[in-house]
Amino acid sequence: MSAELDLATYLRRIGLDAPPAVNLAGLETLHLAHLQHIPFENLDVQLGRPIRLDLASLQAKLVQGRRGGYCFEQNRLFTTVLEALGFPVITCEARVRRGATRLLPRTHMMLLVELEGRTWLCDVGFGGDGILLPVPLDGEERVQFLNCYRVAPEGPLCVLQTLRLGVWEDLYAFEPAARFPVDYEMANHYTSTHPESGFVKTLTAQICSPEARRYLRNLTYSEARGDEVEGRELAPEEVAPLLREAFGIEVPRGPHQLVNGLRI
Repeated sequence: MSAELDLATYLRRIGLDAPPAVNLAGLETLHLAHLQHIPFENLDVQLGRPIRLDLASLQAKLVQGRRGGYCFEQNRLFTTVLEALGFPVITCEARVRRGATRLLPRTHMMLLVELEGRTWLCDVGFGGDGILLPVPLDGEERVQFLNCYRVAPEGPLCVLQTLRLGVWEDLYAFEPAARFPVDYEMANHYTSTHPESGFVKTLTAQICSPEARRYLRNLTYSEARGDEVEGRELAPEEVAPLLREAFGIEVPRGPHQLVNGLRI
């Protein structure tokens, strides 16, 4: 028997007392609340644990277990919530461009929601650099607290961009067409197990709010407020307390050796 969504518990996890209305304001409320309460993280990849995308596993980990996850986990759960509430949503695959020096495979999952006569990009799984609120696909620039985003056309593609120091930078490119669970199973396997995957190479935790974006990458911790970034290097013994205190992650118990040499 397949699992059913425990909507009430999910809403409590993200700090909401009741389901939001099925309109743009409700979508924005849900999107921002999810991002502020469920961190982006890859601890299980680092620990050599499988990343499971079935609903029962996602609820056990991200909701009851008060953990986070990466795009396939976050946006799979968010899609299920949107569908349960009545939002018309499809899932799409994207190629990440942020920081890339070559063409990368389609290893990012994001969502499109049709609402109030427009198509909105939703994404609760891109980590600290991602959108906080939905962005329309028609190119309108959206200031979101300390950051600004737009979706620019590029032939048959749509490109999510962010404004940094006065220059539009690509985050990822996608075709606005529905993809299917089997597509994400393949991409998830590559992302979580391939030795050249950034998630295999690097421990990361990220979370964002209207006031700041927090990043942990191996032993480097940083906080960004718009274009202003402050950071410091950590001692190995600081990692586990930081994951709990700065990201709200319930670190798995027991001594575990991470692939980058850190113990948590």
